[in-house]
Amino acid sequence: MAKGILGKKLGMTQIFEADGTLVPVTVVEAGPCVVLQNKTEEKDGYNAVQLGFGDIKEKQVNKPMKGFFDKAGVAPVKVVREVRLDAPSEYKVGDKIAADIFAAGDLVDAVGVSRGKGFAGTIKRHNFARGPMKHGSKSHREPGSNGPMHSGPGGRVIKGKKLPGRMGGISATVQRLTIAKVDKDRNLIMVKGSVPGAAGTFLLLRDTVRPDVVKAEQK
Repeated sequence: MAKGILGKKLGMTQIFEADGTLVPVTVVEAGPCVVLQNKTEEKDGYNAVQLGFGDIKEKQVNKPMKGFFDKAGVAPVKVVREVRLDAPSEYKVGDKIAADIFAAGDLVDAVGVSRGKGFAGTIKRHNFARGPMKHGSKSHREPGSNGPMHSGPGGRVIKGKKLPGRMGGISATVQRLTIAKVDKDRNLIMVKGSVPGAAGTFLLLRDTVRPDVVKAEQK
């Protein structure tokens, strides 16, 4: 059965493996998470477990969420997320999920909000090529033609065209990350490589959706 846990990105560091290899890792404060609700295919159309993580002052909780937490019989939490499951959850409402739900060597997907980069042009945002840099060129970093110039039904910018705009600050997923180490006593999970978001942002670590993918160089 698939599993997952909520956490907070603390930052990056490095550890050494037994053979002396240096490995860059992201340190995630994972849990403890509280189970808020179980969803089943018979009642809700899909199987999932709803998790809560992070402390929050009771005065900062609105009335609908306060009623939800009171019904579950748990203290208010800052972040609420669902983890889809293949089968009905084995947890009960109020159960705690700790970092030891995963072990070193497990493959996970990290879901978070990417760093916001503000307004960006097409070269940075969409990897466009630049124009000629010679003297006299008036199109160094411009996006180029936006579409037909004639009037009528076709004289418009097509929906979805790649243009300058706000970059980053969206949900992003990095797949098939390897867990390097789990520190149950301090609720820490160290993941090889980088994960989305800045330090202090919240993450969802879940079983990878691509467990059987083999890289080309490993074939």
